[in-house]
Amino acid sequence: MAVIDLEPTGGHEQRGMRPCVVISDPDVSSDQRFPPVCVAPLTGTPGQGLLYPELAPGKSGLARTSFALIDHLRSVDKRRVRRVFGELARHEVAAIDEELTAFLGLGGKGSWEHSS
Repeated sequence: MAVIDLEPTGGHEQRGMRPCVVISDPDVSSDQRFPPVCVAPLTGTPGQGLLYPELAPGKSGLARTSFALIDHLRSVDKRRVRRVFGELARHEVAAIDEELTAFLGLGGKGSWEHSS
């Protein structure tokens, strides 16, 4: 989890300084040869349908229930990271993994309909 400066943006991209789930593997993220990290911005507005796993406040460091915007995955330079905080519960990580698999088409034929 990290607060990321997402500006500048264009189109329907999430804007401003906002919490994000860092999707990149921690070993890759900590390697200086790879300056960007992959993130999914968070929102407090519940999403409709797939791709918006719910994240609970508490251990995550979030002040309120939030939703990961898997369809807004973004690669950002590490210099945009303003603060690292919190940790997700295993079931939240599993939900994000499941939605990433569907969104990126990694689950084989029919993965998009996995939880509809």
